[in-house]
Amino acid sequence: MEAVQEGLTGRGLIDLQGIVKFLGQAGQLTRIKTAVEARHELAGVAHHFDGQKPVFFESVKGHKIPVLAGLYWNRQILAQLFGRPVRDLSFYFADIVAEWQKAPIQPVVVDRAPCQEVARRKFDLRTDLPIPTSGVLEGGPYVTSAVVVAKDPDTKVRNASIMRFMVTGPDRLTCQMDFGRHLRDYYERAEARGKPLEITINIGVSPAEHIAAVVPASAAPLDSDELGIASHLLGEPLKLVPAKTVGVESIANAQVVLEAECLPEIRELEGPAAEVTGYHAQPDRRWTVRVKALTRRQEPIWHHIIPGREVYNAVGLMAEASIYRTVKRLVPALQDVYLSHGGCGFYHAIIQLKKDREGIQRNAILATFAAFPSLKMVVAVDEDVNIWDPVDVEWAMATRFRPERGIILVPEAAGHELNPTTDGGIGTKMGVDATSPYPRTFRFERVQFQPVDLSKYTIEG
Repeated sequence: MEAVQEGLTGRGLIDLQGIVKFLGQAGQLTRIKTAVEARHELAGVAHHFDGQKPVFFESVKGHKIPVLAGLYWNRQILAQLFGRPVRDLSFYFADIVAEWQKAPIQPVVVDRAPCQEVARRKFDLRTDLPIPTSGVLEGGPYVTSAVVVAKDPDTKVRNASIMRFMVTGPDRLTCQMDFGRHLRDYYERAEARGKPLEITINIGVSPAEHIAAVVPASAAPLDSDELGIASHLLGEPLKLVPAKTVGVESIANAQVVLEAECLPEIRELEGPAAEVTGYHAQPDRRWTVRVKALTRRQEPIWHHIIPGREVYNAVGLMAEASIYRTVKRLVPALQDVYLSHGGCGFYHAIIQLKKDREGIQRNAILATFAAFPSLKMVVAVDEDVNIWDPVDVEWAMATRFRPERGIILVPEAAGHELNPTTDGGIGTKMGVDATSPYPRTFRFERVQFQPVDLSKYTIEG
């Protein structure tokens, strides 16, 4: 594949420095030159640009490190980074995962790396790094963009994941470990032995490592090193470097790395936290992390993810690919999948079908729920409906959905524990059949217009 051969490396996009340069030259970067406070003000400014160009804060009060926000909140710009049409992006990621599954390119461990140009064992996370507090009700500053690297306590296979960390002291963090994730499985096995789980918290990685870290568990089993997916996206083996104080590697081109351990049997206050749902995760006593060392580049860029579209895209693009691959094998009539922004990139899937017989839409809806258990709603539409246009999807629901026969309810099903409509992750899922009858009769044929080439017309205004 041409894109894999070149990858991000061939485009000079292996780190945030290259990405900021690329975005600036492409006219796809908003620069904030006025100094801002990391607490509330930075996120308040960034929120005004949600879904537009990424925002580069050149000056954060009290810090020398600039901050990049919004890297993932615009799919068109993310597609430019990968050199792909935006509509092909999720399919591209699906192809990359499939290629990795067949012939993985393993990461390589090097002796020296940019992420360790500066190494400190004495530090204060609260003052040494420009860690923002986004929501006005949040419990403190949050590390939101980190790729966490850990090793299976038994097999030593690496795992990559993304999770939130609240800063609670000079070397102390509290975090949320979602149920069912590989990292939590690692931790619980280490804790059962009375041992901490060593991790590296890698901030400011390239999109390759970020995408690898959000691949669903169904596509990256427990015994596979999913960081290899980043190698395929980069077009060369991902470089790792041994950490200085823990037995886990760091991502060589990260901007900042916190070498840390998740402590056994200790729970401390975490939250409130601005979450993917658009609500707050309630404060509770959660997992505790002790940071043993801080390493970074000489001139790093801090990467911050703002709750909103950025999270929806970062998760949704990879999940769409996984859902498509899984459901397509069972229901060949599937044409495309979109996890909507209104559904937080987690809870609402719109699936497009080219029906070849009646009833296949119900199979596809149930298969989609099975492929991505976090979902709460699935809407099935025909191939003539634009699944990325909420107006077109609403039109299909208004003119093709029949409530007396088109609703599928799946009660007491396992979902996503952060969705406030569930009871500890258990709730009812709803499928909506907004497809026309098969075969499609004239009354369900859309009005069509003659195709024209506007370049042949003289147009003013």
